[in-house]
Amino acid sequence: MTKPPTDQDSSPSTALGFDEFIGIFVAFLTIGGILLWSFSRQESGWNLNGLLSLNTTAPSATTNPPTPSLTPQLPADTDARLPNVSAPPETDIVEPPVIPSPSFQETPTPQPPAKLPPAALSLSVELNSAEKSPSLPLVTPSAQKSTIPPPIAFNDVPPKFWAGDFIDALSARKIIQGFPDYTFRPNLSVSRAEFAAILQKAFDQETTAATIPFRDVSAEFWAKPAINHAISTKFLKGYPNQTFQPQQNISRSQVLVALASGLNLQPPANPTQVLSIYQDVQDIPKYAVDKVAAATVNGLVVNYPQAKVLAPNQAATRAEVAAMIHQALVLTGKLEKIHNSKVQNQESPNP
Repeated sequence: MTKPPTDQDSSPSTALGFDEFIGIFVAFLTIGGILLWSFSRQESGWNLNGLLSLNTTAPSATTNPPTPSLTPQLPADTDARLPNVSAPPETDIVEPPVIPSPSFQETPTPQPPAKLPPAALSLSVELNSAEKSPSLPLVTPSAQKSTIPPPIAFNDVPPKFWAGDFIDALSARKIIQGFPDYTFRPNLSVSRAEFAAILQKAFDQETTAATIPFRDVSAEFWAKPAINHAISTKFLKGYPNQTFQPQQNISRSQVLVALASGLNLQPPANPTQVLSIYQDVQDIPKYAVDKVAAATVNGLVVNYPQAKVLAPNQAATRAEVAAMIHQALVLTGKLEKIHNSKVQNQESPNP
């Protein structure tokens, strides 16, 4: 007969089977592995949030354009070793020092190099000029006279020459000129044509009278424009036979008559008394009495070497013409007065 099973054989404390033993072994091995991993990460603390935030940080690393350092796929256990993202980020981790991301490239590359544009340069120049301009003296044109070039240094006009100041004033303004050998020849006589050329340069009056076709002045004559100007401005006149006689030397009385006529000087009330200062008053031509008296009153007469000798019929020299032209320009306000003992300025006495 078969022996009935005992209570010991049917108790739950019987030996485990092979399958159960394997399951228990795997369970303990898993628990031990977890404990070992947790003990190895104890310095970073129990931060389960890091494991949960790995999926959120991974897309930020792949947002930038692919680079050689980010293309390989990292293992799962490597992601677990990443630093705690919830901790305050350090400076050297936020900005990669080695591989610059294209998003951090210099965007203003199309801009020109760092230099001042023309507008800035002009502005700096204007600012510099504005800073310096107040230090410069500002002179209005009415208060500043025109710049006069230096006079011509003629070889035959010594520094102490009696008409040197008159010659210098006119030569500086190119009213009179010298000869090619740098001489002025002050004692040389002046022809009527030469005198007309000097008048044209010295006075710029508007022409008021018609010109005269003189028979002895051809169209090709060098002084024809100057003669026409002297006639139309009433400085000079011709002779009754419709001649001008351009090569004739002009006398001292003719120079004074021409200046008084062109400047429209009125004769004094007593021309005879005015002219009585000259020792050779009797030599003055009758047609020239009133004009010479007007020239004397207005300070146009310059006598050399004797101040009281007029020498009205003597040919006028280049120095004398320069002195009288200068005095006429002083009268019109174009030149400054020069103090010279040879200038006659006899005021008209009371009648």
